[in-house]
Parts: sequence; structure tokens; C-alpha cells
Amino acid sequence: MVLAVLIPSIVLRELIESRSGRGPVADLSAIAVPMAATAWLAPYASYRRRDALLWLVGPGIYVFSVIAWRLALAPYRDWRPRPEELPRVRWSRDPEHAGTWYLAEPSSDVDHSPLR
Repeated sequence: MVLAVLIPSIVLRELIESRSGRGPVADLSAIAVPMAATAWLAPYASYRRRDALLWLVGPGIYVFSVIAWRLALAPYRDWRPRPEELPRVRWSRDPEHAGTWYLAEPSSDVDHSPLR
């Protein structure tokens, strides 16, 4: 998932750089795709959409990697739910997934993904 976001980002940067030259526009275009992907996927991994702004200061690749890792474990989660997610999660009683949280239903702001 990380490569599927970073490769198009690099290609977009190269295209813009070849068109307009080196500069801040080319640099910002390199993080446009990862920022959009982070904002779109963040609620599924108990992150906020505004955490995508971390791409502007540096740790965006780390945050996106954690989001990708958490989505690989969905719907069973081994991380604590955020306070606003508590009404929607329950403790898994399945012996195979003991010690994990199960997200019973997606929230209304994240109903656009096939990850349900």
C-alpha cells in the first residue's frame, strides 16, 4: 500500500518538474497524493484526517506506514480505540482473535470505503 501511494507521487513530481522546473510547486506535488491517501484512510485506523498535514513537516511517511499496517489488521484491531469510537467497538470474544477490538460498524464520515 505504501508503494502504491509513493510511486504515483514520484511520477507526478517528475511530470510537474519537467513542465515547470524545480521549485516549491514540484516539491508540494510530491506530497499531494500521499496527503490525500492519508486523509482518506486515516479514520479507518483510528487517526484523524488532519494527521495528513504531517506530510508537510516530515513524519507523514511514518504516519502513513502505521495507517497501512493497521488497515492490514482490520477489522480486528490490536490498538485501543479513540474515545469517539468507543460506542462502535466491542471486545472480540473469538478465541482466534482474543485480545483485539472489533469495529462493529463504520462511522458516518467513513462510509465511502469497501473495508467494512
